[in-house]
Amino acid sequence: MSRAKALTIAALSTLAATALQIPATAAGGTGGGSSADHWGVITRNTIGSPVAALREGPYGSFGVTGAAARPPFGTGSLGIEVADNSTSLTPPSEKVDFGNEVDFYGNPVLGLTQVGFRVFQTGENVSYGGDRNLPNIKFEINPNVAAHPGDTYSTLVWVPGPVTTTGRWSGYLDATTTGTWFLTGGETACTQAAPCTFAQVKASLNDGGAAPLIYTAAVGKGRDHLWTGAVDGLRINNNVYDFEANGVKVRRA
Repeated sequence: MSRAKALTIAALSTLAATALQIPATAAGGTGGGSSADHWGVITRNTIGSPVAALREGPYGSFGVTGAAARPPFGTGSLGIEVADNSTSLTPPSEKVDFGNEVDFYGNPVLGLTQVGFRVFQTGENVSYGGDRNLPNIKFEINPNVAAHPGDTYSTLVWVPGPVTTTGRWSGYLDATTTGTWFLTGGETACTQAAPCTFAQVKASLNDGGAAPLIYTAAVGKGRDHLWTGAVDGLRINNNVYDFEANGVKVRRA
């Protein structure tokens, strides 16, 4: 291959990575969750026939103008639809997680410093389940709690605070300062019945023993109320995951 051709190929590769806004160290799928690959529905965490699909928009609703009338990043988002009474199970509601089972594996839970997203909420969703009827951010983790040495699995869940502005995109919902967190396995005092702040749930896992580790990261909904809407700009530490119809793009926060 000639030197000129090699330089041309290198330049095109650089332009492609820039267009996707993927850091050079992330293109291969490493770098602590900075890859644009490996995102999709986590099938083992899906119940019923819900929808979690990359889409264009949403734009609107009608009469809404300005920044709140379009996705906060690019032109697309992650559309989510779950039903509240569509299965023969108990409870009868659906559940879906859209996430990444590869790139966050082994990362320290206590290393989480920035988490959050933006959401398209509707008045109908509020009427179905209240102003906290919203998707969650979930991390499947190994809690490594000394009081439960044989317990190697739990889900760390963020429940957003109230979102009352509907028919448009919200501002950034900061999971480190708003809403509540809990662990599904009851490994600490931060349970679904008695949720904690972000600082409190991290402190509850920092018991001086082995560090708690992340398995996966996801945006999810269910099993509870009917909800139809969208999420965009999932932030995890220094990366913002921009959900677009043609894939997930990584932006530096």
